[in-house]
Amino acid sequence: MSRKTLTAAFPYTLPVLMGYASIGIVFGWMMAAIGYAPGWAAAMSVLIYAGSGQYLAVDLLANATPLADVVFLTLIINFRHLVYGLSMLEKFRGMGWRKLYMIFSLTDETYALLAGVQPPEGVDEKGFYFSIAVLDHLYWIGGSVVGAVAGSLITINTEGIDFAMTALFIVIAVEQWRSGRQHLPALLGSGVTLACLLWLGPDNGRFLIPALVLMVAFLLILRPSLEHREEAGEA
Repeated sequence: MSRKTLTAAFPYTLPVLMGYASIGIVFGWMMAAIGYAPGWAAAMSVLIYAGSGQYLAVDLLANATPLADVVFLTLIINFRHLVYGLSMLEKFRGMGWRKLYMIFSLTDETYALLAGVQPPEGVDEKGFYFSIAVLDHLYWIGGSVVGAVAGSLITINTEGIDFAMTALFIVIAVEQWRSGRQHLPALLGSGVTLACLLWLGPDNGRFLIPALVLMVAFLLILRPSLEHREEAGEA
């Protein structure tokens, strides 16, 4: 990873910096609020690096949730990353040892960037993608550490503060809607999720995996039509 690729990638990651600085601080603060030292928040952000999963972990740790429940809930929360990875196979091809890190670091925000940006002319493509992933990870670690340290020094009521993660997802969804020409996948995802929620109920998020499976199935069936419309430039 050269300075040239880092310099080229940095402007594209500024929106992620703003988001990760804020929600990372919130995560670190929440960890401090349940009695964990800053080192734990830093370690989780380095080794786990799953924003919504880490937010969930705060409640699981606070309530001493059984390990089996932790595994199941983590699978539900992060199941979407299996779909992310499938769509990135071509971009990650030929990245050598960096491919393993790219798979590990494929968060929602990093995925959104990698799916929508192209490296500037004269910049190594694989190095550009790798730089984006590393910068985003560093932003998350930095925010977590700042929040954990601040939370260990300042005591406040953290009730409701975890909505920061939900707000970030809403912003990402709105931006994807505004920038994308194809709205059918978003409408399909929303409709399938709502149908599964009404059918199975919200208990323990059991509707999420069926919803994701159905979404993948429908998108695979509709893929030829969607690709044709994309080539034709239709909305």
